[in-house]
Amino acid sequence: MSVAVRTTSTPRPPVLTVRRPLVRPTGDPRRLLRLIRNRVVRRILLLVALLALLCLTRVWVQLQVVDLGYQLSASRRLQQRLDQEHRELQAELAMRRDPAALAAEAQRRLGLVPPVKGQVVDVR
Repeated sequence: MSVAVRTTSTPRPPVLTVRRPLVRPTGDPRRLLRLIRNRVVRRILLLVALLALLCLTRVWVQLQVVDLGYQLSASRRLQQRLDQEHRELQAELAMRRDPAALAAEAQRRLGLVPPVKGQVVDVR
């Protein structure tokens, strides 16, 4: 009597193999370790340099803000001074255009007096 045993074959997962090594194999593993360390050190130095550059940029921007604040303050003071001068000149102009003030100034400086009757002649 023969009994047939049936086995189900389960698929085996594929085995991954490297066809070509990423780094040429050398006889000295210390060299490989040195190369990896150098790469890590370079990356760290690059990140430190980038961080320093960002810090310097932030300081420069802050200095620019302070400088613009000083310029803005000086501009506001200049504007206030010019506004005050403008108001004074407007007041002086209004005084000089006033007929009563003009008559008083003409009498004081030039000695002019209002005309008496008969000095004014109408020409038509």
